Amino acid sequence: MGVSIQRKNLHLLWRAGFGPSAVDCQLINSETPASYYKKLLALSVKTPAYIDVADSSQRQMVTGMQQNEGLRQQLSAEQKRALRIKSREGLKNLNLAWMGQMINSPQQLREKMSLFWHGHFATRTVNLLYQQKLLDIIRSHALGNFGDLLQEVSKSASMINFLNNNQNRKGHPNENFAREVMELFTLGRGNYTENDVKEGARAFTGWGASFNGEFVFRERQHDDGRKTFLGKTGDFNGDDILKILLQQKQTARFITRKIYRYFVNAEPDPAKIEWLANRFYERQYNIESLMTDIFTSDWFYGEENIGKKIKSPVELIVGIRRILPMQIENEAVLLLLQRLLGQLLFYPPNVAGWPGGKNWIDSSTLMMRLRIPELMYAGDVFSMKPKDDDDQMMGMKDKEERENDSAVSLARPGKKYNTRGRGGQQIMATIDWRNWLELYTPVARQNLLPAIVPVLLQTKTAVGETTLKNYVDAGSRENFIKTATVQLMSTPEYQMC
Repeated sequence: MGVSIQRKNLHLLWRAGFGPSAVDCQLINSETPASYYKKLLALSVKTPAYIDVADSSQRQMVTGMQQNEGLRQQLSAEQKRALRIKSREGLKNLNLAWMGQMINSPQQLREKMSLFWHGHFATRTVNLLYQQKLLDIIRSHALGNFGDLLQEVSKSASMINFLNNNQNRKGHPNENFAREVMELFTLGRGNYTENDVKEGARAFTGWGASFNGEFVFRERQHDDGRKTFLGKTGDFNGDDILKILLQQKQTARFITRKIYRYFVNAEPDPAKIEWLANRFYERQYNIESLMTDIFTSDWFYGEENIGKKIKSPVELIVGIRRILPMQIENEAVLLLLQRLLGQLLFYPPNVAGWPGGKNWIDSSTLMMRLRIPELMYAGDVFSMKPKDDDDQMMGMKDKEERENDSAVSLARPGKKYNTRGRGGQQIMATIDWRNWLELYTPVARQNLLPAIVPVLLQTKTAVGETTLKNYVDAGSRENFIKTATVQLMSTPEYQMC
């Protein structure tokens, strides 16, 4: 027996987006995966709007310091600290604004690709304006040309500062960026030499960023001598190095393999990856074409690929909120959930990004994952405190933040909700059940569970109906659907897609 149309479409919606909305569920039996993908792609073609959460005072201060070097040097330690705190608050708002796009935007494919690139080109900086610009580069080029994306990211202030290229000068090359651009962004480890790193670093000398985040080429700091890089010799600059990297077919293989493991299966299929990589390379690194090759192939919908991926924390939270639209009064509590589960947007653990897969799960994160649907539904208090991972917070935590790093202070500084003990917190959500309930209007009462289960769970195994019925409220048809939905979302099987 083959995979049903419904199961294939749900698989597509989870991999090419963040799962179905209740409205999507009305169409999953009537559309072929090919036509559904065509619609997803068409909705994601338009360049997304810039996400800007910076307030005018931040912009004015940055502009003033850009124009007046002395003003910047005159800032007291307290003023610098206040600026960092303001920027960190802005990053929280940027996090929530982008997550809102993942939940509500019809550009599901673009936002999902953007989340992938966010982990691929991982940077950490508390500078809100730098992060906003990098996010815009990633979202704008997410389905475009990988070469353009690589160049724009490489010249972003966020990447230049994170990998120390502002300190890369003639006679004193800093190798950080040259190494990572090969190891993590293009070729992969083992496909270059230490001499390539040294020569590449020389080529990137002079690449820097101004205080306000604009790319600057400082010609006097550039080493214009001859370099030998990946077998080619010339007076190369940074642009030349990126072009040479793109000429290597290994770059197409490396990117394709990573995309395959993220969107298809953590276990690589060498033959399929080589076929995809060849086409990716021949089409000059067209990302949209690569994703179309994947999402329109028969093998993508094979049983071996469905329900085999552990949802990342962001995928899990966004997926629940897509199928059950909700208003969250203390929406910033989502930042706490991200930290508890190990994926705080804009704070990757290191330049390699989040490792994903089974790394998402340990005893504490699994228990928290299973509680989230009930916490959203019932508003129960929880009091878990995130690990004090100062590395993830980039060593920028101030003494006050260290002392008050509780669930409450992270969710909304200075405001407490119904709490029980230190760090107690609620997800104060109001769920809009209308579309979800309407979806099951034609279904007879005795057939409700068999209808709901395959929509929510992608795995072939599921909790038994007899067991599930012991935990649902059968007092009314509506309560039955609501509580069955929450209980199914609280199973280990729902963690998979």
